[in-house]
Amino acid sequence: MGISVILIDDHPLFRKGLSYLIETSGEDIAVAGQFAAINDVLDWLRGGGKAEVALLDRNLRDEDGLALIPELRRCGIKVIMLTSAEEAHEIRQALQQGVDGYVLKTSEPAQIFQAISAVIQGAGLPHPPVLDENTQAKVLSDASNKLSSRETEIVGLVALGLSNKAMGKRLGLSDNTVRNHLRSILEKLGLDNRVQVATFALKHGIRSAGKPSGTV
Repeated sequence: MGISVILIDDHPLFRKGLSYLIETSGEDIAVAGQFAAINDVLDWLRGGGKAEVALLDRNLRDEDGLALIPELRRCGIKVIMLTSAEEAHEIRQALQQGVDGYVLKTSEPAQIFQAISAVIQGAGLPHPPVLDENTQAKVLSDASNKLSSRETEIVGLVALGLSNKAMGKRLGLSDNTVRNHLRSILEKLGLDNRVQVATFALKHGIRSAGKPSGTV
């Protein structure tokens, strides 16, 4: 049986076009429903509707698609934001709400299919959200501007697998100072643990020896 998805977008032409694209793509994906508003989705879920993945737009008429994320996740549905909302703060808000992926509407169809496949394959694993390349660059640029050079250095050391004590010894910092830096890093990057920090560092080529200039 194919992967079941629902489309949540208030533009009928885009929604129907995407549905046709999915159904004729040859991918093992089927559209289980199409919705234009939050209440329509909630009614469908209450009626027993089921799907594995939701492709959700951020802007739904006068509603914010983020409001749907908790209910979709409660029903076991993975959430990929498929939206034109590309500002860094909008991306951060979506990540903080727990989306599994974030793809811009300017992406190629193959990127949408890859994101669907990735979130399904990553179910239950401590993986970072799936982003397309353009979105990754925006998040990285925004995060890099917020991290101090010391924090960037610690991100690189986390990727090397060093403990807090080892990092403190290497940098001449107390364990408590290292913990405070890690807490700040998690908040700025919108991550939950050091495994995700290490993944972020490796994915974006952050090395402990290559920190940018900035505040210590």
